[in-house]
Amino acid sequence: MNFLIVVLDIVCFLLFLFTTHSVSHPLCTNSRTPIKLKSHLKFCPSNGTGCCDLDEDLQLENQFRQMNISNPRCASLIRSILCARCNQFSAQLFRIDSEARNVPVLCDFTEDGALNDFCTDVWSNCGDIPFPNSPFVRLVQGKDHFSFDTSPTKLTNEWKSRGYFCEAFGSSLVDESTCFDGKKVIFGTARAPQPIKGLCLEKVGHGSYINMIPHPDESNRVFVSNQKGKIWLVTIPELGSKEILKMDESKPFLDLTNQVLLDPESGLMGITFHPNFKRNGRFFVSYNCDKLRHDGCQGRCSCNTDLNCDPSKILPNNGIEPCRYHYVVAEFTANGTASKPYLAKTADAVEVRRIFTMGLQYTGGHAGQILFGPADGYLYLMTGDGSKGTHSSNLAQNKRSLLGKILRVDVDNIPSNDEVERLSLYGNYSIPTDNPYISDNELAPEVWALGFKNPWRCSFDSERPSYFMCGDAGQDNYEEVDMITKGGNFGWPIYEGPYVFHPANTSSSSSTFIFPVSGYNHSADKNSGSASIIGGYFYRSMTDPCMYGRYLFTDVYQIGIWAATEVPANSGTFTTESIIFSCANDSPIQCSPRTGRSALPDLGYIFSLAEDNLKDLYMSTSTGVYRVARPSRCNYQCEAIVSSVPSSIKALPLLSFLLSSLLFFMKNVF
Repeated sequence: MNFLIVVLDIVCFLLFLFTTHSVSHPLCTNSRTPIKLKSHLKFCPSNGTGCCDLDEDLQLENQFRQMNISNPRCASLIRSILCARCNQFSAQLFRIDSEARNVPVLCDFTEDGALNDFCTDVWSNCGDIPFPNSPFVRLVQGKDHFSFDTSPTKLTNEWKSRGYFCEAFGSSLVDESTCFDGKKVIFGTARAPQPIKGLCLEKVGHGSYINMIPHPDESNRVFVSNQKGKIWLVTIPELGSKEILKMDESKPFLDLTNQVLLDPESGLMGITFHPNFKRNGRFFVSYNCDKLRHDGCQGRCSCNTDLNCDPSKILPNNGIEPCRYHYVVAEFTANGTASKPYLAKTADAVEVRRIFTMGLQYTGGHAGQILFGPADGYLYLMTGDGSKGTHSSNLAQNKRSLLGKILRVDVDNIPSNDEVERLSLYGNYSIPTDNPYISDNELAPEVWALGFKNPWRCSFDSERPSYFMCGDAGQDNYEEVDMITKGGNFGWPIYEGPYVFHPANTSSSSSTFIFPVSGYNHSADKNSGSASIIGGYFYRSMTDPCMYGRYLFTDVYQIGIWAATEVPANSGTFTTESIIFSCANDSPIQCSPRTGRSALPDLGYIFSLAEDNLKDLYMSTSTGVYRVARPSRCNYQCEAIVSSVPSSIKALPLLSFLLSSLLFFMKNVF
C-alpha cells in the first residue's frame, strides 16, 4: 500500500510538472524595462511607470475611436484591454515568449468566493456588439506579418460560446502565472517559501576549472575547461553513488593552449554550443590572445576614431600597450560523424571561423562569457570596461564602445563586406534586426545592454527565458545582481549598485538607470572587505526542494553563498539572504575544513557556478568541483513542496530523476 501511495504521488508530481508556467516580471512587449513617465498619459491610466509613451498612448486612443463601439460598457472593457499594452507587466500578459497575441490573458476565475471573471464580463457585454478592427478576431498569417479583419464583427460570429472564447483568451491561474482583470495584473498564488536551513555540498572532483557546460545531447556529460586553454569531456556521477567526475586528462576535447594568453584575468573565458549542435556540431570559444605572441591575434582596437579615442594617448597598463591584448570569439566544430556530431570525443583544433576580435584598451576586468539565448538563438557576449578604477573615458556609458556591455549578435548569417564596413563590425557576424540600436542610432549595433563593470557569469532561467540574470563585480562597496533587459542601462560607473560612485563624471538622471535586484556590500567580509561576485542560477533541481526557484550566487573569496527569493512570486522583486553551507560527511571526496573554522569546508577561490542537464548545481573552485546534495546528508531539514511550476522537463533528466527517487526510496524504506 505504501509503495502504491508513492507511485501515485509521483504521478501527481508529473502532472504538476507538465502544467504550463510563464515568465512574469516588469517587462514590456518590446522586451524593454518599463519607463518612468514624465507626465500622465491622456488615454490609458498610468501611475508613473509603464510601457507606453505619449505617442503610443495616442495611437491606442486612435485605434479605440476607430472601433466606434456603441455599447458604453463594452467600450469601457475594450479600452482597458487595449491599454493593457501600457501595463508594466505587458510582456507576460501578452506572452511574448511563447505566442503572438493581440489581447492580454484575461482573468477567468473566482477569488475568495467573489467573481473575478473578466473574460465572462467581456463575453457578456461585447459578444453581440459589432465593431471593426476587433482585437479578438483570429490572426491571419501573412507573408511577413499578422493582419486583422477590418470589417465590423461580433464575438459570437467568431466563437461558438463563452467557453470557447475564454479557452482562447482567458486564464484560470491554474495553468498561468498572471492575468488581466480589466484594471490590474493578478498574479498566480504560490505557497510562501520555506525558511532555508542550509546548503549541503558534496565534492565530486579534484580539478580546477573556470567553465562547466552541460552537453547539448541532454546526457550526464559536461564540458569543463581551465583558464590555460584546455577543454575536456566529463561524465557526471549519479547523486548518492559516491563516485566522482570521470575524465581522461591526457585526452582533451580541444587544446588551445598555444593560442591563449594566460594571466590572472585572461585566458580561455567561455564556451557555448550552438542550439543545433546535435546536428551541426558547431560550438564557440572565447579567449584572450597577445598579438606579439599569437598568430592571427589582430583585430580592431576598442579605442578608435568612432569613439574619438586615440590609443597612442593611453598610457601602458602594467607595461602593456593598449590593444596588444585581444578578446576573441572563434567557432569550432566537433569531429563526430556527419549525422551524429554529438558523439564526438574530440574537436578539430583549427577554428572554422573567427567570429569576433577586439583589441582591449586595458589588461584586466574584461569578462568574456558567451552563451546563446534559449528563446532567440542569438549569441550573447559579455564585456567588462577593464578600466581598473580609471573612468575618464566612461567606457561603460559610452554608447559606441563595446566595453562594459552585453552584446547580442547573429552567427548564423555571415555579413557582407559592405555590412561590416557600414556598421563598423568587429568580425564575421550579423546584427539581429530587433537589437536596440534600431530605435537609438547613438548605440553601437551589437549592444543589447550597457553600464557594466565586469559581468561575471550570466544565465537564463531554464524555466523562464526572459529572466536573464548577471552578476556584475563592483569596486569599492557593492556587488550586484542585475536582471538584464533590452536596451537597459545598469549604471556603472555613475552608480555602483544602489550607491552613487564617487568618480562619477556625468550629470545623467538616476531615472535612466536600472538598479540591481539583489547583491551584497563588501562589508559582508568582516575580515578583509574584499569581494567579487560570481553570478549564479535559478535553482531548478529537485535534489534540494527548499532551494527550488531561488537564485543562488556566491563570491570568489567564498565569503558567502546567497539566495535571492522572488517575493511576491513572479513580481521581479527579490529578498536576499546569506545561507550557511557545509559538506556531507559521506562526500565522495572528503572536503578539507577551513583553518580556524572547522565547521565550514575550504572551497578555496570560487570561479563559477554551473548546472548540468538535470539542473543540479555545481561550484567550480580552486580546490575542486562541488555539487549541491540532498539537505538530509548535512542534517538540514527540508519539508518544502515546490510552488513554482516548470514549463517542461526533458525526458531523459525526468526519467533519471524518477528512477533515482524510486531507488532511493526503496533502499531507505523497504
